[in-house]
Amino acid sequence: MLQKLIDKITQAKKKGLPFVVYNKPNSKMLDAFFQQNNQLIYHSNFDESGFIFAPFDKQQSSIIFPSNQCVTYQTIFDKKKSINFSSKASLNLMNLDEKVKKNHIALVKKGINFLKENHALKVVLSRKEEVDFKNTDVIDIFLKLVEKYPSAFVYLWYHPKVGLWMGASPETLLSVKGKTFKTMALAGTQSYQGNLEVEWEAKEKEEQQIVTDYILEKIHTKNSIVSKPFTLKAGSLLHICTEISGKLAKKNQLKNLVNALHPTPAVCGLPKDIAKTFILENENYNREFYTGYLGELNINKQSHLFVNLRCMQLKKQKAIVYVGGGITLGSEAENEWEETVVKSEVMKRVLVNQ
Repeated sequence: MLQKLIDKITQAKKKGLPFVVYNKPNSKMLDAFFQQNNQLIYHSNFDESGFIFAPFDKQQSSIIFPSNQCVTYQTIFDKKKSINFSSKASLNLMNLDEKVKKNHIALVKKGINFLKENHALKVVLSRKEEVDFKNTDVIDIFLKLVEKYPSAFVYLWYHPKVGLWMGASPETLLSVKGKTFKTMALAGTQSYQGNLEVEWEAKEKEEQQIVTDYILEKIHTKNSIVSKPFTLKAGSLLHICTEISGKLAKKNQLKNLVNALHPTPAVCGLPKDIAKTFILENENYNREFYTGYLGELNINKQSHLFVNLRCMQLKKQKAIVYVGGGITLGSEAENEWEETVVKSEVMKRVLVNQ
């Protein structure tokens, strides 16, 4: 029952015990892990079983809720019978000042110069936005995300020694079942206007092809199946998506694949090493778990990992919303700013039940 799951989440939060509750894409089930102690347990290898929460920077540690230290729970989420949301949050949806805009535009221009000087193909630049946030129930917000984004990976994650994160990611990092793996290349963003038959600009198509080519180069497997690019709807936004699948050649290829794919060109850039260095030196804030990855690791011989996009952190009566975009030589700084505004509004409106 949904109410039983809500009670379990409420009790875990009250006791200061780690938990995660999530809804997989196009699933009617809500799954949850409840860790039975408050230890902060770091992931050490890809033979472990549990729920992993990994940061953008691989130099920082990934956290795991181990299966053998957790109680799991699963229930059906019936949208028609879901609870009435009681959220009465108040926040200013348009509280961006000119300084924030000026700083991001300057960062994008610096990124474009970086691409020219280093003959790089792409760099992904982001920002965080803090808004006052109070008088609401995070479980309500999570359930609203589940309703609003049925094709996304929607989650609510909490550890008393780290904090509370939630999000609705449209992007799969890697899905493995037996020896078969699936991943996707995702790029480009525009608002959904009631029609999936949309036109994509050359810059967005180029960005999408860069991501696809990179993944195919890194997976090192023969007979990969690559779909044609198609428009993917994720809530009120559209992206270009290419699905890629194949067979794992070696027993330890899960580790190799994750390390090769993360961070993806969709959240970092190409070449990856110099793009990442530019990000760490110039964004002027710590992404933490934004653009990291999370999900089930080796649960019943399956792994489902997702890129941590479209997410926010809730702490000290503030909602910290993370947004970014891919920069190529064809980028216009003003347009890139507007794209981050659209993305941030999507998440912020969930907070006020709009």
